[in-house]
Amino acid sequence: MKGPGLRIGLIGPLPPPSGGMANQTQQLAELLTTGGAAVTLVQVNAPYAPAWIGGVPLVRAVFRLMPYLSTLWRAAGRSDVFHIMANSGWSWHLFAAPAVWVARRRGVAVVVNYRGGEAAEFLRGSGRVVRFTLRRACALLVPSGFLQEVFFRHQMQAEILPNIVDLSRFHPREDANGADHGDAPHLLVARNLEVLYDNETAINAFKLVKEKFPRARLSIAGSGPEALRLRQRVRALGLDGAVRFCGRLERDAMAALYRSADLVLNPSLADNMPNSLLEAWASGVPVVSTNVGGIPYLAQDGVTASLVPPADPDAMAQASLFLLRNEAVWRTRAQAGLEESKRYTWAEVQPVLMDAYHRAVQQSIHG
Repeated sequence: MKGPGLRIGLIGPLPPPSGGMANQTQQLAELLTTGGAAVTLVQVNAPYAPAWIGGVPLVRAVFRLMPYLSTLWRAAGRSDVFHIMANSGWSWHLFAAPAVWVARRRGVAVVVNYRGGEAAEFLRGSGRVVRFTLRRACALLVPSGFLQEVFFRHQMQAEILPNIVDLSRFHPREDANGADHGDAPHLLVARNLEVLYDNETAINAFKLVKEKFPRARLSIAGSGPEALRLRQRVRALGLDGAVRFCGRLERDAMAALYRSADLVLNPSLADNMPNSLLEAWASGVPVVSTNVGGIPYLAQDGVTASLVPPADPDAMAQASLFLLRNEAVWRTRAQAGLEESKRYTWAEVQPVLMDAYHRAVQQSIHG
């Protein structure tokens, strides 16, 4: 029972807002459906009903959990396999774990697709309970060797299923002229405005870049609790006219923004396999990233990206300036990233995923 005709319950977040896992869930649903599978989507971030419940922390969990469990139960009756998009923290306990147990109760095969960048910290505190639940799953899929090693340290075996980038949407601009940005380079950060992603370091690095390129500009595409503080930091540095906060953008708007950029900065303090790097590569834009978590498993320093220490704006600025000042290196780096992005297309990932589904269903049938 492969591809066409396979009934898949896909459990995960969906836009809005647009973001890494939500976009991956939406994209996967579209690709599986196009491939002939019957996909039942179970959204873990559905709007609260009534809406005011969203402002009451404990009550909102109950109001979301009860209809969620009911939806899971019905979806299991229409599925051969559950594909569960899983994350760390409360997201695991409230959404991923219940989906595993409902599937187990209904005799449905389970594939857990874990994507949390903070897995190491999460498993240090919750490894035992996560391991107990994962024994009921047929397969654990993770997007990188980094996460595979993290789970192995906690006595859990994981297989690698890379993230997917849509090359028909994310591609270089047709009139690209390499590093011909003159004295007005456009830098881009495509991470949420959260402490974990340390956008402040990117802003501080941009300040240093702007001292050498006075007409440089920075776009920050994301939303989150750090928005006000980051705007205040921009104002304090006198960068109001040069930094644009774009908010979260839909996929096509985000793709267009990549194509307008000369560099993508990834300043995160912890990371796994960020889609923003894959999308930058596919768009023909060189990347300067911190060397944390799974990044060194994904990008090769000096080949597909410039990797720098976290929370070090000087290092990020210097790496950015080197690329902006050296057109030949910029072009080579852009081409290397473009080639690397081809490893993460649906054509490459689909056979791996279908094999995991098939083995999971067979394991479920034969106990």
